[in-house]
Amino acid sequence: MKTNELRNLTTEELTKKVTECKEELFNLRMQKATGMLENPARIRELRKTVARINTILNERVEG
Repeated sequence: MKTNELRNLTTEELTKKVTECKEELFNLRMQKATGMLENPARIRELRKTVARINTILNERVEG
């Protein structure tokens, strides 16, 4: 998801999105451990998305 799209979401939506991404990241790490992971690049993509969302949330808190 692009940064501009994330900035248009509400704080509640961003928090929900972070939770969903972290759950998916956990599942992908489990797949990696068992050798079932098909797309390893997805892990990196999710980590960056979580970081982007957290940055936006921190910007909103700091004002």
